[in-house]
Amino acid sequence: MATRELISTGNDLAAIAAVDAGCRFFGGYPITPSSEVMHTISDLLPAQGGTAIQMEDEIAGVAAAIGAGMAGVRTMTATSGPGISLKAENLGLAQMAEVPLVVVNVMRGGPSTGLPTRVSQGDVAQAKNPSHGDYKSITLCAGSLAECYTETVRAFNLADRFMQPVFVLLDETIGHMHGKAMLPTQEEVKAGIVPRKSFDGPAEEYFPYECEHDQPAVLNPMFQGYRYHFTGLHHDKKGFPTEEIETCRKLIQRLEDKVELHKDEIESNEEFMVDDAEFLIIAYGSVSLSAKETIRHLRAEGIKAGLFRPITLWPSPQDRMRELGQKIDKILVVELNIGQYYDEVQRATGRLDIEGLFKVNGRPISPYEIVNKVKEMI
Repeated sequence: MATRELISTGNDLAAIAAVDAGCRFFGGYPITPSSEVMHTISDLLPAQGGTAIQMEDEIAGVAAAIGAGMAGVRTMTATSGPGISLKAENLGLAQMAEVPLVVVNVMRGGPSTGLPTRVSQGDVAQAKNPSHGDYKSITLCAGSLAECYTETVRAFNLADRFMQPVFVLLDETIGHMHGKAMLPTQEEVKAGIVPRKSFDGPAEEYFPYECEHDQPAVLNPMFQGYRYHFTGLHHDKKGFPTEEIETCRKLIQRLEDKVELHKDEIESNEEFMVDDAEFLIIAYGSVSLSAKETIRHLRAEGIKAGLFRPITLWPSPQDRMRELGQKIDKILVVELNIGQYYDEVQRATGRLDIEGLFKVNGRPISPYEIVNKVKEMI
């Protein structure tokens, strides 16, 4: 596979990836530590015939991005935790109306304004349910500079495949990290673009929300001759509001099933030195880099440790975690929060004896902290 080398930051790579993946609209508002995503994409989009708009606030930013998605354009917004809180209502609209959108969240400390310039993974639980109601979120988490690029590209394809918002989680450390990344070529990325489905029959036969129980809506771009309705209310096959009992039930069940029944298309994870592991560390994002260094130290001392890193956080790779939980006796979950994914690991493995190493003071977790915790558990 042909590759290219870029020296950049995680935030900049996410912006570059969006443009390479065909994103032609960005609506957002600056917020630490994600602002560089907006700065970079605003430089890149005009040359591609695209548009980047800094709106008056985070709410308007996501609203504009959703509007572009309704018009059939690949679209993105980027923010940090407080911005996601402000965008929540409109994210619910995009889930209900089934508008594809990529949301990059560069995590910082919280709640509220928290620690704006420090690292955290405090938005993991929020990413599972970013808005109220029943639906199935899709959330990817980059664990390297290269993945800041590749997971953003993947997010656009998933958004168009499942017709809903897809989240890409970075954290302050990986967003501001500066280094070399080996990336696929632009030609390879373009060849792998999966366009959203469209209807090309007679207008009177077009019912965008009339689809199989496990499939997304087929929304033709606005202004191209097909009439239908966008709403955040429960709606019928044409998109108009309804309270008909069975129509409402089927709609909400489909929002769940279109993701849940196709997890094989979404789930992704990395396993590092797991084959002979007698001790398993579960970590994601920038923490996984410390975990890998930890494992090298432990292996040098004869301790057979391995890493399981979920790349898709939601839906979680629960089946593989369950397999490893049945095989490996000692498991440690390491996070920059107070166990937001730890609960999911317990649920997936069915075990209550899993231990955690958590940190919430805005500083990264060093390999030596993890080494010491592992030795306490042995």
